[in-house]
Amino acid sequence: MSLCPCGSNIEYANCCEPFHNGEVAPTAEKLMRSRYSAFEKGKMTYLSDTLTEASRKDYDPVETEQWASTAKWNKLEIVKTEKGEEGDEEGIVEFRAHFKMNGQQQVHYERSSFKKVDGRWYYEDGVINPAQEQRIVANKVGRNDPCTCGSGKKYKKCCGA
Repeated sequence: MSLCPCGSNIEYANCCEPFHNGEVAPTAEKLMRSRYSAFEKGKMTYLSDTLTEASRKDYDPVETEQWASTAKWNKLEIVKTEKGEEGDEEGIVEFRAHFKMNGQQQVHYERSSFKKVDGRWYYEDGVINPAQEQRIVANKVGRNDPCTCGSGKKYKKCCGA
């Protein structure tokens, strides 16, 4: 028994292998997981076959295989998914692929877009190292708190007047 590289804790034969052998992935996340497994298993044809037509124009299978074969794949971490279910036509999967290359631990962090064409999910494109949502946190100053200007007076008697 060998567990699937995608991190599902299911045997490879019952997880990603059927997709590698031609079964259609039912969701964008399952396609993402099977693509990660394809990198570890050396399934370069599967990687090409699961790209949209537009994405295939930039795909170099020889270069991809050389890069993938020099990596030791450690784990896939799904950060977030948006849409990408059976009834959807598009989906987003944000993930981190942990691997070791040239003796150094590395992480490929991507927000991937998937598109369903004729009932089949395809990888469309991705943003590497997507910007994190920025939250602005404003500390509210109470009337009796020291003034933020540093005068030493209460806020209500200084800048809050």
